[in-house]
Amino acid sequence: MSFHPNDVARRARMSSLALTVGFLVLIGAFFKTQVIQNKQYVMQSQENRLRPIPLPAPRGIIYDRHGEVIAENLPAYSVSITSPNVDSLRSALAQLAPTLQLTQNDMNLAIRRYRRAPTRPTVILPDASIDIVSVLEEHRLDFPRLIIQSVPKRYYPDGPMVASFVGYTGEISESELNDPKYAAYKPGQQIGKGGLEKQYESILHGKEGVRFDEVDARGRPVRGEGPRPDLSAEGAPPLYTNIDLDLQKFTVGIFADSLQGGAVAIDPTSGEVLALYSAPSWDPNKFTGGIPVDYYKQLLDDKRRPLVNKAIQGRYPPGSTFKLATSVIALQDGLVGLKEHMPVPCSGGYQYGTRYFRCWEKKGHGSLDLEQAIKHSCDVYFYQLGLKVGLSRMIAGGINLTMRDKSGIDLPEENQPFWPYAIDYYNKRYGRNWSNAETLNLAIGQGANSQ
Repeated sequence: MSFHPNDVARRARMSSLALTVGFLVLIGAFFKTQVIQNKQYVMQSQENRLRPIPLPAPRGIIYDRHGEVIAENLPAYSVSITSPNVDSLRSALAQLAPTLQLTQNDMNLAIRRYRRAPTRPTVILPDASIDIVSVLEEHRLDFPRLIIQSVPKRYYPDGPMVASFVGYTGEISESELNDPKYAAYKPGQQIGKGGLEKQYESILHGKEGVRFDEVDARGRPVRGEGPRPDLSAEGAPPLYTNIDLDLQKFTVGIFADSLQGGAVAIDPTSGEVLALYSAPSWDPNKFTGGIPVDYYKQLLDDKRRPLVNKAIQGRYPPGSTFKLATSVIALQDGLVGLKEHMPVPCSGGYQYGTRYFRCWEKKGHGSLDLEQAIKHSCDVYFYQLGLKVGLSRMIAGGINLTMRDKSGIDLPEENQPFWPYAIDYYNKRYGRNWSNAETLNLAIGQGANSQ
C-alpha cells in the first residue's frame, strides 16, 4: 500500500499543528499554574502545613468612677483539639473523657462547635484546672492534635456585690451565633451574657489573634513556632462607669444576708447611677467558663429568686412616692393650687360610695393644703385630688410622665413598667364591673400601677 506524496505532506502538517496546539495548551496551563495562580497554590500549601491557633483577646477592664476595678482578667487554661472529621473527634473525646471527666453533654457540645467551624480548633474545656493540664501535658504524645493554651479568664474581685449590674460572660450559644449582631463571632468564644458585660459587648470584646503552628500530613506539630508571623490579640479598651464601689458596699451591707429587695442610688443632679443592688445576689465568677450544674440548680430552687434583678426587673406599686406625680398632673392641668384645701378634711379615712378608704394615719391629718398633704403624705387629700383630676386625665398624665416607659438605664434586662394605656384597659379587664374608685387607688400609687 502506498501514499501519494501530497497525502504524506498533508498528514505531516496536521500532525505538526496538533503537536503545536498541544504544547501551547500545556504551556498555557503551566503558566496559569506557576505564575497566575501561584499565590493561591502557595497559600493552599501553607494551609496544609500550618495550623492556625486562635489567640483569645482580653476583655476590657471595667472600673468604677474612682478607678477601682469591677471586672478584670486573670490567666487560665483552655483545652481544644483539631480533627479531620466528626468521627475522629468522637474517638478522641471518648479517649479523653476519663481524664477530663467529660459528660455526654460536654462531648455533644464539642461536636456542635466542630460542625459550626470544622477548620477551627474545637474547644473541649474553656476553663481547665491546673491538675487536668498537668495530666494532659504528661500524655501530650498520645494526643498530638490536643492544644493547651493560656487564655484570659474574666474575674470579678467583689463577686456577688456587683453581679446585679455587671452581669457575667459565657460561651456564645447556637442561637447567638445565628444572630446577625454576632456575625463575626466563632464557636467557643466568650461574650457578655448580662449587665454591663452584655450592654457594652462591642466595646469590651477585643480582637482575636492567630498563632501559626507547622504540622505534618497527619496534623502533628513539627515545631513550636510556624514560619508565618503570629497575629497578636488586641485587648479591648477599658470601660469607666458611674458606679461608686464604696457606696455599693454600703448598700449591700444594708441588706446583709436576710433582707430581700432592690436598691438604686442616683445622683439627682445628673441622673448618674452610683449604686445598684438586688438581694439576694449570686456569684458571677462561678458563671465564667460554664455554670456548675449544682450551683445553677441551687439558684433556680431558691424561693427568693436571686436570678431576678429586683432593681430593674421587679415591678412594684410605687405607693406614696406617686403622690408627687398626682400633684404634678393636677398642677399642670390647673386643677389645684399649692395652698388649696380639699372639701373633706382627713379624719383617718374617706367614704366613697359603699367603700371606706383609709388613711395611713388612723387619727387623721385634719384639713391640709397641697404642700402640707405632700409633707404628711395624707391619703385622704390625694383621694379627693384624684377624683378632681378624673381617671382619663390621670391615665393621660401618667403616660406624659413616662409611667409606661422604661427608665433607659444602660442595662439590657430592664422590664417595662405597667400603667393603663386608656380607660379601655379597665373595660377589657373587668367588663363593666368597675367603678371610679380605681381613680383613688391610682392617686396614691396603688391599683393598676407597677413601676
